[in-house]
Amino acid sequence: MTSKAKIVDFDDHLINEYGEKGTERREAFEEGFEAFKLGAMLQELRKNQGMTQEQLAQKCGTTKTYI
Repeated sequence: MTSKAKIVDFDDHLINEYGEKGTERREAFEEGFEAFKLGAMLQELRKNQGMTQEQLAQKCGTTKTYI
């Protein structure tokens, strides 16, 4: 049996899954997504510079575990 998937606008999907902007659940999702994006960007930059996690941690004054 085949079913036709309904194409949904991404904003509508977010509202359906996490609620309207400004709601507690949506804000928590947005905050988590921003943290994920920053982490992905940092990882890409670190790798492009040929740095290890340990080297980045030392430059930042923290530990590899934190990175």
